[in-house]
Amino acid sequence: MKKLEGTGVALVTPFNKKKEIDFQGLENLLIHTAKGVDYYVVMGTTGESTTLSQNEKLAVLDFVKKHNPKKLPIVYGIGGNNTQQVVELIKQAPLKGVDAVLSVSPYYNKPSQEGIFQHFKAIAAASPLPVILYNVPGRTASNITASTTLRLAAVPKIVAVKEASGNLEQCMNIASKKPKDFMLISGDDLLTHSFYAMGGAGVISVLANAFPQVFQSIKDYNTKGDFKKGALEQFKLLDINGPMYEEGNPVGVKIVLRELGICEEHTRLPLASASKSLQKRIIELMKTLNIKKG
Repeated sequence: MKKLEGTGVALVTPFNKKKEIDFQGLENLLIHTAKGVDYYVVMGTTGESTTLSQNEKLAVLDFVKKHNPKKLPIVYGIGGNNTQQVVELIKQAPLKGVDAVLSVSPYYNKPSQEGIFQHFKAIAAASPLPVILYNVPGRTASNITASTTLRLAAVPKIVAVKEASGNLEQCMNIASKKPKDFMLISGDDLLTHSFYAMGGAGVISVLANAFPQVFQSIKDYNTKGDFKKGALEQFKLLDINGPMYEEGNPVGVKIVLRELGICEEHTRLPLASASKSLQKRIIELMKTLNIKKG
C-alpha cells in the first residue's frame, strides 16, 4: 500500500446556496489539492458524509473517479455503528477504481474492545479492498486501544489505522509494535510531523484541502530526514488550525476555500455557516500568513 503513503486529503463536499452539491467547486478542489497531495479520501467526516444521501455519496465518488487530474489513488469512506449495514454497503458499493475503504469505529453504541474487533473483522471479511481503520474517540465516544489496533493489524485486508485519538503514547505503542507493512496514519493535521518522526506513513488531512503544498513539504523534509525543516513547515499551520474547528468541521476550512476562490462556504445542517466573527478572524489570519489566491 505504498500508494497511500504521504498526504491523503479528506475532501470537503462543496455546496451551492441551495445546499446542492457544487460539482464545479469539487472539480476546482481536485485540481487545487492535486498540487501536493498523494491520494483523495472521499466521504470522510470532512465531506459531511452524514448529511448526504446514498445517491449523493455515490455521485461524488463517481465524479472524483472521472475528474482526477493526476489519477491519484482514491479511498472511500464506508462506516457506521450497524455492522451488518456497513457490510451490505461495502458489498453494494461500486468500488472499481477505488484503492481502499476507510471505516470509522462504531459511534454512539460504545462497544467493548471485543465488539470493535469483531466489527472490523466482519468488515474486512466483506471488503474486496484493503481496509483502513479510523479511530476518532472525540466523535465516537469510544477508543480503539493500541492492543486492539495491533490485534486488528493481523487481520487480512486491514492495512492501516487513521489515528485521531490525540494520544501520542498510544500512537507510539502502535508504531513500535505494528507489523512492518501496517501503516500508522495521522488523523490530526498538527501531528503530521510527529507521526513521520515515529515511523508513521503520513496523514489524512482536513487542512490539505486548502494547503496541499505545505503537507507536501512536510513529507518531503521528513523523508529526507530533515526533521528541523519539517517542523518549520508544520508550524506554518499552527495559528490557523484552531479556528478551523471552532464551529465544526469543515466550517472553518470552507471559509479558507472560499477566500482562495475554490468553492463557496455553505454547509448542511446541523452544521451552520461560520459566524461573522470567526470569518473575520480566519481572513485576518490568512493575511498574516500571506495566504491568497494563486
